[in-house]
Amino acid sequence: MRVADLGISIGQLPTGPTNSVLDVPGVGFGHATIWRDDPPPPAGDGVARTGVTVLDIGGNAFTHPIPAGAAVLNGCGECTGITAIRECGGIETPIFLTSTMQMGRVYDAAVALLVEEEPLIGVDDVTIPVVAECDDSFLSDPRRVRVTIDDVRSALRASRESAGGSAFNEGAVGSGTGMSALGYKGGIGTASRRLPDGNTVAVLTMTNFGDRHRLTVAGVPVGRLLPDPGADGPPRPAGSCIVVVVTDAPIDPIGCERLARRCGLGLARLGSTASNGSGEIFLAVATGLRAERGAPPAGIPLTGWMLDPYFEAVVDATEEAALNSMLAARTVVGRDGNTSYALPFAAVRELVVAAHAAEAADG
Repeated sequence: MRVADLGISIGQLPTGPTNSVLDVPGVGFGHATIWRDDPPPPAGDGVARTGVTVLDIGGNAFTHPIPAGAAVLNGCGECTGITAIRECGGIETPIFLTSTMQMGRVYDAAVALLVEEEPLIGVDDVTIPVVAECDDSFLSDPRRVRVTIDDVRSALRASRESAGGSAFNEGAVGSGTGMSALGYKGGIGTASRRLPDGNTVAVLTMTNFGDRHRLTVAGVPVGRLLPDPGADGPPRPAGSCIVVVVTDAPIDPIGCERLARRCGLGLARLGSTASNGSGEIFLAVATGLRAERGAPPAGIPLTGWMLDPYFEAVVDATEEAALNSMLAARTVVGRDGNTSYALPFAAVRELVVAAHAAEAADG
């Protein structure tokens, strides 16, 4: 299920054909899901509900870097390469998403795989793979590193194969397998918006944040109106959220940073308050000014008031992508019997439809 199945639309801008990051030319994303039910350490490796998701930004990002920007709403999280993006304004690798204590393994695998593909890495210059994380330890035992280089290779290959297509998976897949959001199952979600100038803005989210009572759908406080499915279970950790914006527009690094900052507004609509222990890290990349390494930008950037429609698109697509991550996710039982329940679609739709009908009658 997705937001469109609720019978609502978020914002005024139209979606792209797939309403996903696949609507941006050359961009793809893929997953490797790790699901194991082993005895806990030290007897075994423990329950695994984790994985890797890769967002490929198209082409050879080392020889042809892409303008990029980053923003941090609350910093109890990690993303490798973010300081280089903020300092130099570009990104040179795909974006790898995983769980907190798998980051080192994914980074190591990314280095090995990217060097295999591009022999100039480490010769002409080094590069810093972008790897971002959220904590999935409520469902997945973090004491053993379960991701292998083959998992990262599989997710990277899947991301390249998906570009230009229309088939993709959301919810409890890849790095989203063990994530929870706003009292329900979270994970991977995506959405896109088509701009009046013909360009596209798309968003990929990994959601693992928030409290159930704050969940808001299309302005309706459904979290307070639904029964709490996890009332008898242990409390969930504060969580985090990674959001990546990708567009084919000609936007420079300063503009990309401004796009990235708007992601927090989309999450706030859904119910995020960026709690103390949460890590909201946002990235934005724009392929429209992509140029050969060391060359000047290939065009004139959109600036100032010209970015307003893009800000709108980012806010709306972030809200929708995060909600899609929940609507698409199934109930997952993980370590110690901890359970993250699927958002009850039928009940949510009934509440939203009833609230909007009452609003229309009053209006």
